Amino acid sequence: MKAVVMAGGSGSRLRPMTVGRPKPMLPLVNQVVLGHIFDLLRVHKITDVVVTLQYMASAIEDFFGDGSSYGTRLHYVVEETPLGTAGSVANARQYLNDTFLVISGDAVTNFDLQQIIDFHKAKRSMATLALYHVAEPLDYGVIVTDVDGRITRFLEKPSWSEVASDTANTGIYVLEPEVFDWIPPGRPYDWGTQVFPQMLEAGVPMYGYVAPGYWCDIGTFSEYRRATTDVLRGKVFPTNSFGTHIGGDIWVGENVDIAPDVQLFGPIYLGDEVQIRSGVVIRGPSVVRDYTIVDSRAQIDRSIIWRNCYIGEDAELRGAIVARQCSIKAKAALFEGSVIGEGSVVGEGAAVYAGVKLWPSKEVDPGARIKSSIIWGSQGRRVLFGRYGVTGVVNVDLTPEFSARLGAAFGATLPRGSAVTINRDGHSGSRMLKRAVISGLPSAGINVLDLQTVPIPTARFYTRATQAAGGVHVRISPFDQRVVDIRFFDNEGMNLSKHAERNIERVFFREDFRRAYMDGIGSISYAPEASALYSQAFLKNVDQEAVRGAAFDIVVDYAFASTSQILPDLFQALGVNTTPLGARVDPAYISLEHTAFDEERRRLAVIVQALGSDLGVRLDVGGEKIFLADDSGRSVPDAVACAAMVELALRSVPGGVVAVPVHLSSVFERIARQHQGSILRTPVDVALMMQAAHNADVLMAADGAGAFIFPDFQPVVDGMMAVARLLQMLAQHRLRLSHLIDSLPPFHVASTTVECSWENKATIMRRLQQRFAQADVQVTDGIKVFLSDDEWLLARPDPDRALFHVTAEAASTERADQLAAEHASLVTELAVGRV
Repeated sequence: MKAVVMAGGSGSRLRPMTVGRPKPMLPLVNQVVLGHIFDLLRVHKITDVVVTLQYMASAIEDFFGDGSSYGTRLHYVVEETPLGTAGSVANARQYLNDTFLVISGDAVTNFDLQQIIDFHKAKRSMATLALYHVAEPLDYGVIVTDVDGRITRFLEKPSWSEVASDTANTGIYVLEPEVFDWIPPGRPYDWGTQVFPQMLEAGVPMYGYVAPGYWCDIGTFSEYRRATTDVLRGKVFPTNSFGTHIGGDIWVGENVDIAPDVQLFGPIYLGDEVQIRSGVVIRGPSVVRDYTIVDSRAQIDRSIIWRNCYIGEDAELRGAIVARQCSIKAKAALFEGSVIGEGSVVGEGAAVYAGVKLWPSKEVDPGARIKSSIIWGSQGRRVLFGRYGVTGVVNVDLTPEFSARLGAAFGATLPRGSAVTINRDGHSGSRMLKRAVISGLPSAGINVLDLQTVPIPTARFYTRATQAAGGVHVRISPFDQRVVDIRFFDNEGMNLSKHAERNIERVFFREDFRRAYMDGIGSISYAPEASALYSQAFLKNVDQEAVRGAAFDIVVDYAFASTSQILPDLFQALGVNTTPLGARVDPAYISLEHTAFDEERRRLAVIVQALGSDLGVRLDVGGEKIFLADDSGRSVPDAVACAAMVELALRSVPGGVVAVPVHLSSVFERIARQHQGSILRTPVDVALMMQAAHNADVLMAADGAGAFIFPDFQPVVDGMMAVARLLQMLAQHRLRLSHLIDSLPPFHVASTTVECSWENKATIMRRLQQRFAQADVQVTDGIKVFLSDDEWLLARPDPDRALFHVTAEAASTERADQLAAEHASLVTELAVGRV
């Protein structure tokens, strides 16, 4: 059998290690990664190998030649331009006229390839994919199979709301040559996102084989370190292949010189002609490759040092990676997660701090303290974006330097010369970081329109109305006054898609910022008439006559935020009499604890009742959400307020479509049926709800937590418009809010959370799928199981925290609580494999 090794990867996430070499050429203990792959193929008697190349192809061709030194015969096929994972293999079709194996050249594995081949032949499969259980499947293609192993679903790099299993696509396939019929020649084409899904849709037999053994995709620094550790501990290959074992889990190459008083604590690998001088202490897992000198009294702990390096006297390395031909001078220190690029020099007594990366051929002055990467810097974060944008403790996680780089990364993903709006709340920390973001954007050739301080819906509207390429909002978190959220918008004013977020992360972590020349540096100016533009459009999208005719008298709590600078004039134009609370901007009230927030809501209800007002409304500090009190003095629960708004919307437009998240009550379907309408269920994610409202024929969208979207105005959350539409619809139907709420069908939903490690999330989802395989389920977000006409339960992993949400609905509160508790216990048991 022939094999195709895909070795065209550039390893952008592993820079600076891959600046001068392709990812398959990274050294892993005693040889490069690709060498381990060739050894695995040879063990399984696969010696006729085609290698597909693209990035730095000559480096691989020159190193391996014809393959004779590895007992293989190599054929090289070079892509002039990237052809994708499938296109690259199809480029070698002239060598492949029978069943063949495809394997990635930048992963480490000890799979029994013959077992996979035998499985493929037994199933008479067109394509068999080797699968592997992984703890966090978000960076992999996830494959779902039936009990016979036949593939039923593909998920390419899913979000937590989409995770249906923990079986990842390893990039190891056994294929029949007929698969080339599905790949157009000369075009970029991908196995996981194009070829396999198309074959699945056409009913072509494809199977997944869950392979026992070891597999690791070396795509990040942490995975590179993990693979190195596992190889040293013998989890992957027999350790006798490393060289001579001298005891204590220590392996050495030829002509190694170790001083008598050296202390070595395995597992450790010392390459050919390594010199370890007097007083040195090395603690494993550590690798010191060929021809490196470790000078007297140096201390090395859990570090990887490539060949031809010098580690000076009394130097200290802790959790560091040092690439080829580097010199770490006496008393220098490299701390956890630091990476030193090839040919660099760290001067005497200098310190390279945790997570710092030096690009190749850099020199650090003696005594210097390097706290950010040279040249541009980076922070050692695995991902940037969470549910609320880029979030961190102000001036600790999110510093001005970090924010400037973040602005430059965002700018690098946008067209040169385009405009970006930027906005903030009233806090001084937000002001500081906003100015830092502003400084990064022009460096990428982006013009900045400074909105200063306006409500978030106004900023979103202005971004869309002025055809800006995107927007930024910097705010103190409403949940924690120590935390800042930096939120990004696209050109529609909507939250960025996951794809756009990953593009920013790619630029940020690669530190591959676009730098404008002097005449291309972007401008910075104040955005003209943002509030006026919003207000004018706002009034055009409200039935002013109906609202004025109702002569509403309401209590409005502006929460000491910027809505107090816009909304009062709009109420006046609509003839609404208001009793204002918190009607000034005060940064001291930007963030409230939950108990204080609940007390403010109770106070609002009391004031409404005391004044005999028609209703009360509190806006959140960003102007995106509303919280209601009715005319009887009741504080309206958010889910009930959501149901009331849906009832009003469908009374106004019978037959309409309303979008709500999957965790809300089935009462919404009952309401919709009464008005010949329908409900579109979305994941529990406001960004995805915005996309649903924008892309589908949606009348309104709501999240059940105070957020409402009216796409005919703008497809984003807008609390100010939500208040106006509430008043408009109450006026049009001559209703009081209390009467409307009393007319709603009762519903009973209970929710709880279950702590769960990140590593177990995907496993729990897979086991839940197996547990309820015969049930009526929905997998919009997590897994929702319909137990009967009036009972369901939902288990979904939280995207930002190490826990699961369990929600249940039943005919009574007691039964809903019971269901939620029972299935929270089930999730806990599944996490430890008891069920």
